[in-house]
Amino acid sequence: MPTEGGVILDGIAGIILAGGRNSRFPIQKGFIRIGGVTIIERSLGIMRSLFRDVMISTNVPESYFYLGAPLVGDVLPSCGPLTGIYSALLNSRDPAVFVIACDMPFVEAGVISLVCGKYKECSLKERFDAAIPVFGGRPQPLFGIYCKDALPALEKGIMNDKVALKLFLSEIRTLYIEEEEVRAIDPQGKSFVNINTVEDFKMITGDERFAGLARDDRQFSTGQQELGIKEEIC
Repeated sequence: MPTEGGVILDGIAGIILAGGRNSRFPIQKGFIRIGGVTIIERSLGIMRSLFRDVMISTNVPESYFYLGAPLVGDVLPSCGPLTGIYSALLNSRDPAVFVIACDMPFVEAGVISLVCGKYKECSLKERFDAAIPVFGGRPQPLFGIYCKDALPALEKGIMNDKVALKLFLSEIRTLYIEEEEVRAIDPQGKSFVNINTVEDFKMITGDERFAGLARDDRQFSTGQQELGIKEEIC
């Protein structure tokens, strides 16, 4: 699906959401080091190989200056991912953005390609405000496309404190990418794994499904250095 120059689809910018409160993990989750590389650096490399413009949505920009990516802060009172998506769409020169969360360590470029390709194909026949893959019988709202046509609904949800993404998707024109198609590229759904807690981190690094992906030469624990985090970044 990628076209000349590695760009999947003109008119879409890549966005990494890194503006969460991070209340359940001792450091900023994007800087967790898995398999010898931080999640944010791996994700940024993948997104840059697919999209011309890639931004990081964050309210702590000083932590991300070293990555050399454009940074976008919340333009409305922060209400989680909905506000980050809204702010990214406002700041993007493209009519749509492809969103991933900063705590997803095993994102597959092929699944991003699938979602963008299906969106392009289906948008020729019908207008959509979002395109979201389904895995495990559930939509994956932090891995997909959101369009500027959804801005009024996003703003309404934020201002009325109705910020549940899955409910929001049910109220707009959402293209759901069927699980069968997703599994053909990512059978175990590794792209949708995220790390919310230290327990999640320990489970992932000890899970045989991620052998080879989560390997590191460190012993993992709750300590910052043992988690493989650069202390000066935290």
